[in-house]
Amino acid sequence: MAFDFKKECKELYRPASKPSIITVPPMSYAAVRGKGDPNTEGGEYQNALPLLYGIAYTVKMSKKGSRSIEGYFDFVVPPLEGFWWQDSPSGDIDYVRKDDFNFISCIRLPDFVTQDDFDWAVAEATAKKKLDFSAVELLKVDEGLCVQCMHTGPYDSEPATVDAMHEYATEQGYVPDFSDTRLHHEIYLSDPRKCAPEKLKTVVRHPIKRAEQRGASFHALGFKPANQPPPRPSGNYLDAARRIL
Repeated sequence: MAFDFKKECKELYRPASKPSIITVPPMSYAAVRGKGDPNTEGGEYQNALPLLYGIAYTVKMSKKGSRSIEGYFDFVVPPLEGFWWQDSPSGDIDYVRKDDFNFISCIRLPDFVTQDDFDWAVAEATAKKKLDFSAVELLKVDEGLCVQCMHTGPYDSEPATVDAMHEYATEQGYVPDFSDTRLHHEIYLSDPRKCAPEKLKTVVRHPIKRAEQRGASFHALGFKPANQPPPRPSGNYLDAARRIL
């Protein structure tokens, strides 16, 4: 039976609806970096998705080809994920300015995928799909200590979940630890085309660290809870992905 990360690593993909603290282990991803509104048809985000799925499925289906990957095991392709940020001197995010969003869109890969295996997958997918996969990179991410929560419901109601995460982290003695490499992270578990808005499930994860002084909090360190959630892929993101399959 194919290994399913969502089922075998429930602490990462099926957190409780109440916030919790977790230490996330290092992971490998097929990743594409870009900028702009993710809902723009033909934009950088939409164009990245078929590339990600193309690489993930090439690795998965290597068992039926000529490539013998050391340590290979069959796996269910994990869900789409995204890291989001904006270039701002203050570090604040203006969710109205969707065109100013930077993103790293990614899909987790098993740890057995080496750089050589990844380079092979890029070349193989390029030859078979006749697309340019040069923008896809093998990204190593070590998130470490984070606060996370399962958000259930419409994306527009996510701020309440984020606020609850921040309140819980502060109560437990943590402060935010955002940086160039520690970012707002979302994992999309639902297909918005097939799932009612009130049932959509999204894992939301933020980096944290222990507070260095009593009374420090997300607010005290200048982090402002969002009035709106970050933009995420609309229902047509799966359509874009399936064009490659």
